[in-house]
Amino acid sequence: MKTIMVMFDSLNRRYLPNYGNTYVHAPNFERLGTQSVTFDRCYAGSLPCMPARRELHTGRYNFLHRSWGPIEPFDDSMPALLSKNGIHSHLVSDHYHYWEDGGATYHQRYTTWESVRGQEGDHWKGFAGKVEEPEHLGKWEKQDWINRRYTATEKDAPQTRCFDLGIEFIKTNLAEDNWFLQIETFDPHEPFVSPDSYAEQYPDNYQGPLFDWPAYKRVTEPPEAVSHVQKKYAALLSMCDKNLGRILDLMDAYDLWKDTMLIVNTDHGFLLGEHGWWAKCVQPFYEEVSHIPLFIWDPRFQGKNERRKSLVQTIDIAPTVLRFFGIEPTPTMMGKDLAEVIKLDSSIREYALFGMFGGHVNCIWKNYIYMRAPKKGENLKPYNYTLMPTHMRSFFSIDELQQAELVSKFSFTKGCPVLKVPGHFGPPGRESFEEMESFLFDIEKDPLQNHPIHDDSIEQIMLNLIRQSFQENEAPEELYHLFGV
Repeated sequence: MKTIMVMFDSLNRRYLPNYGNTYVHAPNFERLGTQSVTFDRCYAGSLPCMPARRELHTGRYNFLHRSWGPIEPFDDSMPALLSKNGIHSHLVSDHYHYWEDGGATYHQRYTTWESVRGQEGDHWKGFAGKVEEPEHLGKWEKQDWINRRYTATEKDAPQTRCFDLGIEFIKTNLAEDNWFLQIETFDPHEPFVSPDSYAEQYPDNYQGPLFDWPAYKRVTEPPEAVSHVQKKYAALLSMCDKNLGRILDLMDAYDLWKDTMLIVNTDHGFLLGEHGWWAKCVQPFYEEVSHIPLFIWDPRFQGKNERRKSLVQTIDIAPTVLRFFGIEPTPTMMGKDLAEVIKLDSSIREYALFGMFGGHVNCIWKNYIYMRAPKKGENLKPYNYTLMPTHMRSFFSIDELQQAELVSKFSFTKGCPVLKVPGHFGPPGRESFEEMESFLFDIEKDPLQNHPIHDDSIEQIMLNLIRQSFQENEAPEELYHLFGV
């Protein structure tokens, strides 16, 4: 048995034809839908990038206990468990956060791994001279501008090279059994850069400054600039679609469908002007960010061109892959094997949480989403619980570590005491959210989440579910006070 997982970053489900989009050219995603089960109610858990990847490894929420960070020494890692049980796990990725301080322990959990350089501001090609900054909207970084000199053609693009290496692994190991391959590209994450051949599919009369990298903030740009960025995103997504097609072609050419599970997923979505926001992390996690696409072909059940309505999450992928290879998930894994969902659409959970450390705790139940904000005006704060005190691109500061204490609190740390370090609201550098108030939405009646509702009885149900999940996941005691549950 074999598994191929193709993972994209920041893939907005509403830009896929499988979920109703009629504008984006993505024939291979449509083709994938005919060859797999499409999940209609898949939600992220912990956001953004590396917290989601910790969930992929561990099958449990990250955001209740710490911010962006590495795999912890006490974590059970799905790829490592595969390797321990004789299943070769291999990672190919151009997602450069794996090689920063806050993600540097993930790739070593695989049997083997390969990296592709050059995405975004990856500290790759060295040029000490001055680089003239072009007129632009949104973000611009010198290092990204330098990297683009070396990735300008489709052949040299990190995404292409990432899939090249993934295809090389598949062809090399066609005759072998018992392997797991994770092909993970940073695209269609910003900046939205792709060859002209893709942009030409989306005619655009935009005449303004360079704009392919929206900042994480409210939209202040004119409508024509917003439309331009949406088209830039669509073009990059079409490039992703082409490379997905290369994998589907291999599945066909070598009849890998007979014994190979195929998973196509993402970590989270992305706001492209919806709700008046760009990106993620600094606004409530609306559907465009939290409600994510997922496709799975399972050769045991042969389900294809079918849809599933059951509520599933990122934390379910680890136990699903382990069980596929006959390995039992560990007791610390809170996710559920998706086999019965794939086979019969059997429900595995009534509700789910999602969120980011220091932000709203969000709960989905039936047709409701409740975004519970932390209390205001209270002398309360979230705390990181960790043995790996790193942020995204740095160690915890000396000031942070001077406030740390060693505590023994959680069963999933396997008897290891951990550092308890004061945290803050919002992502590093943006220590407060602009909209820290609670919202309740009926997404069946209001799928675009334009009209929050007020219903005390539903809110109380949601609070009870959040409390129940806190108990099940051994949430720190301060969260009960912080969120009033």
